[in-house]
Amino acid sequence: MHRTARHPLPTTRPSRSRHRLIAGCVAVAGLLGLTACGTASGALQPSGGSTARSPIATRPPAAAQPGTAAATIAPTPGSDGIPPAPGASSSAAPAAPAKPRTPGPARSSSPAAPATTPDAPPAAAPIAGSPVASTAPAGPAAPPEHPRAGTVIGSTASGGRTVALTFDDGPGPATGQILDLLAQYHVKATFCEIGQNAAADPATVKRVLAAGHRLCDHSVHHPQPFAKLPHDKAAYEITAARDMIVQAGGPGTRVTWFRAPGGGFNADNEHITAGLGMSSLGWSVDPRDWSRPGVPAIVSTVQNQLRPGGVILMHDGGGDRSQTVAALKQLLPWLIAQGYTFDFPAG
Repeated sequence: MHRTARHPLPTTRPSRSRHRLIAGCVAVAGLLGLTACGTASGALQPSGGSTARSPIATRPPAAAQPGTAAATIAPTPGSDGIPPAPGASSSAAPAAPAKPRTPGPARSSSPAAPATTPDAPPAAAPIAGSPVASTAPAGPAAPPEHPRAGTVIGSTASGGRTVALTFDDGPGPATGQILDLLAQYHVKATFCEIGQNAAADPATVKRVLAAGHRLCDHSVHHPQPFAKLPHDKAAYEITAARDMIVQAGGPGTRVTWFRAPGGGFNADNEHITAGLGMSSLGWSVDPRDWSRPGVPAIVSTVQNQLRPGGVILMHDGGGDRSQTVAALKQLLPWLIAQGYTFDFPAG
């Protein structure tokens, strides 16, 4: 008996279940726009048909879903690191390489946050005991400094072949004799007076002024080392001495210079001096007559050290000044013979 052979089912027609699967996938893809469905439909191609995938498979996703690789967006090298706006397509063409940029202030995510420089060091904490800047209103401006502030004078006003004679620590017992010698040779000089000495002998101060000489402040008590004095003490020594000398000299008395005892100048006392309208007076020749080295030593030192425009330091007070008077008797005619004329210090 012959059996009738069964023919195999045609393979080119999709079964009803496959139709249902494709229809469901299309519906889900239309709602969610997922590429997974497109991948599945690609596996459901009819046998022997084209290998091209369904258009659903190439549609870009509407948005990256959490948990997928697209959820983290790495900044393009050289960019400013700002991610694209939500909803931007991930299939856009890659951006051109960014141009090199000069580092600038970092961007702030909050409008109220101030811009900062990435490399700026953090603000240093105040050190204990250090001064703190005050926010109080500034006081009145300081008066302008005297033009000679910071300059210790050691030359004559005129320069050239001139010399300035200066005498310290008076008025003293030798001041009258020195005034007589200066008048004999028609010489003008500068007297740097101790405040308390001037107050004790105003007649001699007036005589100095009447003869055409000039006055210099030499402190109240001659303290040394003068440069080590605190500001208040230095200010008193300079200011009070000037006032004493002016009072002893009478109305119209001018005190043009201040000479620090021992030459102890510093920035502080020079500024105090300048603030009082005086100049700081030094010297260029010091025969150390105050130590009484002998008349020949005083004379030879002046002759060897003096240069045109020099300022000679000698003493009319502070002790026995007989050697100074004797040396001056030799020096005055010698200076004139050398062609020197007599001047006041600069300033």
